Amino acid sequence: MDKKSLIGLGLIAAILGVWLYFSGPTKEQIARNKQVRDSIDLVNKKQELAEAAKIASTVQVPVDTIKQGIVMTDSAKAVLMSDNYRDFSVAAKGTKEVFVIENENIKASISNKGGQIEKVELKNYHRPGETASLVLFDKDSTSFALKLNAYDRSRIFSTDSFYFKSVKQTASSIVLKLETAKPGSYIEYTYNIKPDDYVVESSINFVGMENIISQTEDQLQLSWSMLYPSQEEHIAKEKEVATIYFKQDINSPDYINPSKDEEKEISEADVKWVCFKQQFFNATIIADNVFNKAGSFVKASLRPDSDKTVKAVKSELGIPYGHTPNETFAFKFYFGPNHYYTISKHDWELENIIPMGWSVFSYLNKWLVIPLFNWLSFLNMGIVILILTVIVKIVLLPIAYKTYMSGAKMRVLKPETDALNAKFEKNADPMKKQQEQMALYRKAGVNPLSGCIPLLLQFPILIALFNYVPAAIELRQQGFLWATDLSTFDSIWNFGYVPFINSVYGDHVSLFAALMFVSTIIYTYMNSSMMPQQGSTQMPGMKFMMYFMPVIFLAVMNRYAAGLSWYYFLANMFTFLQNFIIKKIVSDEKIRARLESNMKKPVKVSNFQKRLADMAKQRELPAKKK
Repeated sequence: MDKKSLIGLGLIAAILGVWLYFSGPTKEQIARNKQVRDSIDLVNKKQELAEAAKIASTVQVPVDTIKQGIVMTDSAKAVLMSDNYRDFSVAAKGTKEVFVIENENIKASISNKGGQIEKVELKNYHRPGETASLVLFDKDSTSFALKLNAYDRSRIFSTDSFYFKSVKQTASSIVLKLETAKPGSYIEYTYNIKPDDYVVESSINFVGMENIISQTEDQLQLSWSMLYPSQEEHIAKEKEVATIYFKQDINSPDYINPSKDEEKEISEADVKWVCFKQQFFNATIIADNVFNKAGSFVKASLRPDSDKTVKAVKSELGIPYGHTPNETFAFKFYFGPNHYYTISKHDWELENIIPMGWSVFSYLNKWLVIPLFNWLSFLNMGIVILILTVIVKIVLLPIAYKTYMSGAKMRVLKPETDALNAKFEKNADPMKKQQEQMALYRKAGVNPLSGCIPLLLQFPILIALFNYVPAAIELRQQGFLWATDLSTFDSIWNFGYVPFINSVYGDHVSLFAALMFVSTIIYTYMNSSMMPQQGSTQMPGMKFMMYFMPVIFLAVMNRYAAGLSWYYFLANMFTFLQNFIIKKIVSDEKIRARLESNMKKPVKVSNFQKRLADMAKQRELPAKKK
């Protein structure tokens, strides 16, 4: 190689060196790249450690290799798994499969991972605007596991960590087996859907498990949790009523307040059933005998910020275990609607989850409303509510007649009451005026309270319907006129968020509620005009309340079930019709003539009225002395 070639190669090397220097990474870039590589290594290491920790946490034993941060090889993991799972190691790995059993009403999907029912579909129901079967819960929203204290409590296993094998399956039943390494030792789950029902008969069979399950344990814990998925158009209403009910063996059903985050320990008595109750549906586990009270609890947690999840619920129930070679714990699931006749036929007292009102008021719903809704289910439910209103108004007709006559008598006495008002206009002695009015009423044979008492007798009906109608699954997704669903409000205008208005009235206008409000105002006006003695000159506060209460009722009913507003509106309209007919039959002239005849007769004073008069005179004496 000559001198010129060497010089050329030198120049090329120099240029290449300069280019590499300026185009290479800086010290900061080198440090950053090293940090990225270290982070990736750390993540990989954490993933491996987490996998090993999961194995150890399932059985709840300390693992020194995990604490020391040593990365395990596949063979080391296999050894650890075999050591920690021991007899259950044969079921620790597998491929997930899903089996389906069904009948005319429900479809249940059962996973071999944990042997649990991971999804339930109700074939005869669907979400608003959808045609697919309603999903009561799915694999992402439920967990069902049996906790096993084993080997003298040195291990705690959870069945949802293991893979079961299907050993027998039909269209409506399946048997799943959790095998162990010991021949003849296994746990078996059975599921069988009853025909034309919402009940899944189930059992847990323990075969040859007496040497695996700890000898110090006389019960096992069954854990069941769920996230309630939204199933209705308005999740806010679902959150108001979704909760947990539970029935102890010797007590009436109890529940957690739907508006609270609460955990209740069940310690008074053994448990018959636990119900995960939603607005119109429920998932319930019922023991053929009982669940042990020891260690049993129920817990409900609110989800105020979620627009998909209504509530989170959990229960743990004790299952008795006697350490015999063959034991069976039998129970049932109910997956279905909160329909009174459907659940009351099983004699579980599960119908108590349906709000009927207080014990006295509930009989109206049980004996009239529910039978009527079911007998006339072939009709549009708006028409059924109309028929219900007619029946109620006929039953209450004697009370309505007495209420009208009381108001009419007060009205025809207006000339006399006006004269008393004029007489005492300048005399500021309200006690004397009241005595004169009461004397006038006694002479005419009028009881001012006779119109109020019949109205009070109607309250049980109003309260009973107020409790039941919004929860009546018979009204769910039943349209009428402009309302698409009588079980919720009928919005004809959504005006959006308005400060204060939104919190008090809502963000929409319900037409049925508006009609009810207008008819109530008209009824209030007509009623007050029949009672001039209750005018603003005497009781302005009472008159204000008479007109203010319908406004309060409007704010409540605007977000309530349209079916209830429709009933109240119809009740008002039938009241107008009743009063019109009664007025045609019994004229004010006839009532006036009867009162004038009464005033000509000697006044009979009862002992009670005499005592009232004596008390009034005694109050007057100190005033006169002053």
